[in-house]
Amino acid sequence: MSTFKDHFSRLAATYAAYRPVQPLAVLEWAASLVPRRAVAWDCATGNGQAACGLAPFFDRVIATDASAAQIAQATPHARVEYRVAPAEASGLADASVDLVSVAQALHWFDLDAFYREVRRVLAPGGALAVWSYMDPHVVDVPDVDAAFGRFAYGTLGAYWPPERRLVEEGYRTVAFPFDEVAAPPFDLTVRWTLDELAGYLRSWSATARYVDAHGADPVATFVDEVRGTWGDAEMRHAIRWRYAIRAGYVATD
Repeated sequence: MSTFKDHFSRLAATYAAYRPVQPLAVLEWAASLVPRRAVAWDCATGNGQAACGLAPFFDRVIATDASAAQIAQATPHARVEYRVAPAEASGLADASVDLVSVAQALHWFDLDAFYREVRRVLAPGGALAVWSYMDPHVVDVPDVDAAFGRFAYGTLGAYWPPERRLVEEGYRTVAFPFDEVAAPPFDLTVRWTLDELAGYLRSWSATARYVDAHGADPVATFVDEVRGTWGDAEMRHAIRWRYAIRAGYVATD
C-alpha cells in the first residue's frame, strides 16, 4: 500500500472556502445506481461536499479522509459521520455499504488496494462511482481563458503532481475492474468574481508547490495580468468544468 500523499492538509481552509459545490445532478445520478440506500461511503471526502450532497438520498453517509485537517474543515450534517481513515483501509465492515463515492480524489489512491477495499465493503448490488471535474474554462472572456491556460500549464506546468494527468485524461486511462455503466455528460458552471477565481487557484496543489519553490504567489501575478480584461472587482464571469465519471458494480462470475 502506498503512503498517503498529502497535498491538501495545509490548504484545507482554502479548499473548503473556494472549491465549487458538487452538482446535484451528479449526486442524484450516483445515488440512482443502487436500489438500496441505507449507507453510502464517501471516500476522500475533503470538506464533505459530496457527502453532504449525497445525504438526502441515503439514511447515513460515512465520510472518510486521510487528512485530519480536511475533516476538521468538514461541513456538519445530521446524516453524515466523518472519520479520519485512508482510502485503502476504511475500517468499515464487510458488505456494509450500498454506494462508494469518490469525488476529486481517485487519482491520488493506491488503486489496487482501494479496489480491494471497495469489493470488501460493498453490499450485494452496491456500486462504485468516481468523478472529477476537469480543467475549468472562463467561457465568456476568451482573453482571460487564454491567460488561464498559460497560468495552469505554463507557470504551474512543472509543479503538478504526476497523478494529475489522470484527471486531464478524463479518468479514461485509469484501470477500472468493475462492470461499468455509462454515465451521461455532466458539467458545472459557476459565476465568480476574480477574487473567487483566485481563491480557487490557491487551493491547487501545484500552486502550493510553486510557492514552496519560489517563495512567491503566482496567483497574484495572474490576477494582475487579467484584471483589466476581467472588469471591475464585482464583475462575475462564467467558469465551466466538464466532468469525468466512471461507475460500475462488482463483477459477478
